[in-house]
Amino acid sequence: MAEHRINVEELKEKIPLLQAGDRVYLSGVVYTSRDAAHKRIVSLLDAGEPLPFDLRGACIYYAGPTPAEPGAVIGSCGPTTSGRMDRFAPRLLDEGLLAMIGKGQRSAEVVSAIVRNGAVYLCAVGGAGALAAQSIRSCKEIAFQDLGCESVKRLEVQDFPLIVAIDSRGNDLFVR
Repeated sequence: MAEHRINVEELKEKIPLLQAGDRVYLSGVVYTSRDAAHKRIVSLLDAGEPLPFDLRGACIYYAGPTPAEPGAVIGSCGPTTSGRMDRFAPRLLDEGLLAMIGKGQRSAEVVSAIVRNGAVYLCAVGGAGALAAQSIRSCKEIAFQDLGCESVKRLEVQDFPLIVAIDSRGNDLFVR
């Protein structure tokens, strides 16, 4: 297993080097989105409407951060179970999404879309939202404010600790 320090802007060129089980310390812009926001994003795509962020080359973190305490950038920001986004993920990957961060296994359809699009699925440690928050340098709500903690947020992360769960060739840590 290898260790990689990667900036989100380098993902496209670095993804082919990643293997299931590798450690990744990710830096750059990541967007939060959970199932309610995913549903709206797909509706916008279907209607030909502009999206709150460019999916091409983007990284989505399946998280609904809690409000920040005074003086903090963000509250707890642990990963959500990724399977809840499986019905939306292939479409978003086909639209240019490069990376997803969450926890837990993915469906065969998502794995197929990861391989088809040369993408990657990364896992964050579940139950360690306070630890994840330590890697977040800024947080700005950018869409769907009515969803509260599930609104889309633009995060700037630095050395966010992750594990490659499904690499671009379809190797899957959850399948033995």
